[in-house]
Amino acid sequence: MNVIRKTIDLGDGRVIEIETGRLAKQADGAAMVKFGNTMLLATVCADKEPKEGVDFLPLTVEYKEHMASVGRFPGSFFRREAKPTDDEVLISRLVDRALRPLFPDDFHANIVVQVTLYSGDLNELPDALACLAASAALAVSDIPFNGPVSEVRVAKIDGKLVINPSKSALESDGTTIDLIVASTATSIVMVEGEMKEVSEEEMVEAIMFAQEVIKKQVAVLNELQQEAGTTQKRAYQHEVHDDDLRKRFYDFAYERCKEIARMQLADKRKRNELFTAVKDEFLATLTEEEKEEKAFLLGIYWGAIQYDAVREVMLKERKRLDGRRFDEIRPIWTHVGYLPGPHGSALFTRGETQSLTTVTLGTKLDQQLIDGAIYNYEKKFLLHYNFPPFSTGEARPPRSTSRREIGHGNLAWRALEKVMPKDIPYTVRVVSDILESNGSSSMATVCAGSLALMDAGVKISKPVSGIAMGLVTDEQTGEYVILSDILGDEDHLGDMDFKVCGTADGITACQMDIKVKGLSRELLTEALRQAKEGRLHILREMTKEISAPREDYKPHAPRVETLYVDKDFIGAIIGPGGKIVQELQRETGTTIVIEEVNNQGVVEIFSPNLEGIRKAVKRIKAITAQPEIGEVYEATVKSIMPYGAFVEFLPGKQGLLHISEISHTRLESMEGVFKENDVVKVKLMGIDNKTGKFKLSRKVLLDKPKIN
Repeated sequence: MNVIRKTIDLGDGRVIEIETGRLAKQADGAAMVKFGNTMLLATVCADKEPKEGVDFLPLTVEYKEHMASVGRFPGSFFRREAKPTDDEVLISRLVDRALRPLFPDDFHANIVVQVTLYSGDLNELPDALACLAASAALAVSDIPFNGPVSEVRVAKIDGKLVINPSKSALESDGTTIDLIVASTATSIVMVEGEMKEVSEEEMVEAIMFAQEVIKKQVAVLNELQQEAGTTQKRAYQHEVHDDDLRKRFYDFAYERCKEIARMQLADKRKRNELFTAVKDEFLATLTEEEKEEKAFLLGIYWGAIQYDAVREVMLKERKRLDGRRFDEIRPIWTHVGYLPGPHGSALFTRGETQSLTTVTLGTKLDQQLIDGAIYNYEKKFLLHYNFPPFSTGEARPPRSTSRREIGHGNLAWRALEKVMPKDIPYTVRVVSDILESNGSSSMATVCAGSLALMDAGVKISKPVSGIAMGLVTDEQTGEYVILSDILGDEDHLGDMDFKVCGTADGITACQMDIKVKGLSRELLTEALRQAKEGRLHILREMTKEISAPREDYKPHAPRVETLYVDKDFIGAIIGPGGKIVQELQRETGTTIVIEEVNNQGVVEIFSPNLEGIRKAVKRIKAITAQPEIGEVYEATVKSIMPYGAFVEFLPGKQGLLHISEISHTRLESMEGVFKENDVVKVKLMGIDNKTGKFKLSRKVLLDKPKIN
């Protein structure tokens, strides 16, 4: 057994250990990464040959957390790990986005990367280690890969930049930046995270700080690869080119594609029709046999022709596909309160991208239970993003929620969560449905979500907008253009997709994927500066429609009344088996949530019907009221005895109304005086200190008869 171990010193006494050669030896590559009590096993396997007709990289990255890693049972009915949680999907995406651009363009064999958390620490976050583990597994495999690459978390806590901080440190109030950064030794590949309205300069500083740490990790991975003897990767030939066909296709289509790019058409459909017509004209020059035999190569060449032609027009002629200036934002129109039924709604349209977003206000019972290995809590602010096929004109049936939808929704959630009120009594759900898409629907979701929250009366601290930036570069000449508010085609053909969200005072979330090597600090700073200008322009357009949350919630939104009671009364309000609170909810049409917080009972009453809330409040106050001597109560007759009647003057509080205290006139018997369930006013005259019995009187409330 050839076991190789390497260590990475984080410089503060903490050490990351990497081991290979002991576990999962039948995989193409495997590595265990250990950080404190956290242990992640990464494996990678790749087919020797691609499937027929595959002209892309079929990469699958799966991150999985075993509940046993922290000594817990899964919370599902089956008591075993089932489909990936949203957190597992998001971590899988972090790894995927770091690895994908580093595989060779002509490698098309199926690749599966699996990263599994086998041992966890509730105070250490494994997400920043998953890419390191996957990259180590690739380093000791023979799979072609232009790495190594690694990721770290960089946080700014109490004004100081920290690498891979503990969970408790990250959750402190002093944390203003929380970023995951992926990089090779020379190039930043991916950035994602959230901030508390920080400046562009602070964000660049954090990214560059992380890259310097990653360079040391990459150096260790290179050493690991050398010692494992896997610097020489497998030979492959997944594309057998036809240079004559490629030249004919380029000669026929390249200038035509440049002409279409020069037209600067804002209509995506019209532009695509013209591009498709060029391709069809060339295909018409081929025999049916050529078209069938060369379909794979024709697809590759056609993509390359469009890529080169559009980029040349941008870089050499400074012309953008839809005719805008490079820093120009597409036309924006908004409409809040568009839907009468939801508690808040907004339409946000920017060019050919449109989001219809709703807000729903719910009770604490609507909170989402997050049941993960490291994170286990109830979430009260939810944001869901839906991307139906019709938004891009595709005729295919909708499927289950995709990883992309989860990722885009999480980015928008991060952007808006920073401005949500901390003391809001509601569970808030924002849902963005993308009705049209041509570039950055996630940023449209941020804008529409901000508008819809204000329409719902949710007291967000400030409006938030988002913008997607692009980049086109020529690595040989050094020429580049930075694009504001990118189109879908510009995203596909460009070198960077950089999404930045924030208020007028700073950045709250970002996501960046980079395909170009060696993104400089100066270029990154320029892109962020241009993004700020665009973001503020979008904010100005949004605030023309609504600039602050509405003063009140919609009439049909649930209202909430909060009562604070002695914790000893919680059982009395709930009743045996929940009988009393269930009856109370049914009779008043309310939803009642009861919990103990800081050694005190907290009762929240929700209902769109204010009268129902008032009735519930009155009933609960009666249940929790303490008997006071001298107070007058409306009592209900519960039972009748020869010597008087037992009456309930407060919920759960009964006393004897003696026959002598019923009337000024002497009663010989109780016959015909009261019947059960009669309501009678009584005054509490006293409480026996020894027995706790209540002395009640009715006659003191009656006028004395006149004496003739």
